[in-house]
Amino acid sequence: MMASRLPRVVALGGGHGLAASLTALRRITDRLTAVVTVADDGGSSGRLRREFGCLPPGDLRMALAALCSDDHEGRTWADVLQARFRGDGPLAGHAIGNLLIAGLWQHFDDEVEGLDMVGSLLRTRGRVLPMSSVPLEIEADVLGLDPLEPDEVCTLSGQATVATSRATVQAVRLVPERPPARPEAVSAIREADSIVLGPGSWFTSVIPHLLVPDLAAAILGTRAQRVLVLNIAPAEETDGFTPSRHIELLAEHAPGLRLDVVIADERFAASDPHLEKFVTSLGGRVVTADVAARDGSPTHDPNRLAAVLSEVIAR
Repeated sequence: MMASRLPRVVALGGGHGLAASLTALRRITDRLTAVVTVADDGGSSGRLRREFGCLPPGDLRMALAALCSDDHEGRTWADVLQARFRGDGPLAGHAIGNLLIAGLWQHFDDEVEGLDMVGSLLRTRGRVLPMSSVPLEIEADVLGLDPLEPDEVCTLSGQATVATSRATVQAVRLVPERPPARPEAVSAIREADSIVLGPGSWFTSVIPHLLVPDLAAAILGTRAQRVLVLNIAPAEETDGFTPSRHIELLAEHAPGLRLDVVIADERFAASDPHLEKFVTSLGGRVVTADVAARDGSPTHDPNRLAAVLSEVIAR
């Protein structure tokens, strides 16, 4: 009897949230594509972006590291990618992987070719793609920026600024407003069996995928199963938001969005009696499980998340 075909899965997000999703998903399939946000403007990524006009490599680097194999060589390469230069010289603070990626981009003059080269070097279980072919900027409408006028709507610019602001984010948009999607990312979504959105910073890593027109059209029009992974708990950008408010924000930024499955940690889901209703209104069902890290941090345990994703994707 022939072995069953591994599912084709596309994971969308950025930063630590996407890395958690990929770490779980690579336990399920190697037919895996990561589609990564390109709006980071802080730290090493921001410095390289400003100096060379390139895409910010940091979130792409983290996705590649997450897809490294679990053997000694794979984990060693992941550690090397994530390591940073020490000291106080001009390279201090730069991640080794960021410089490798930026250097390959200059050599090949094509972001995807450079990322594929790094993936081949690392023998990653899957492919990493940028969501757009141009670096993006995030703008946010926020409340509470001025404590003297808490109801005044103000505008913040830049991913790092939005992600760390204590103001309440109401909505986000991208600059340029209608950026081009990377065609390989659109094709991957159209050919997928399942797509997984989240977890991660809601306004700066998750929602931006729904604001790139061709990418959003592929997500809304795909026949693949659409899976959303909620965060373990509200954090920074969505501090104080209920699970259903997270769902509502997606629908506000992408009218017509349908979901098939929403995975929520059982403790976070239990805090919101309206979650089921909101998910049902978008055509989906809620799957609750204990997927939190055992150390008590608000992060996903890769093995627990992999077990739930395996059941959901195999249905």
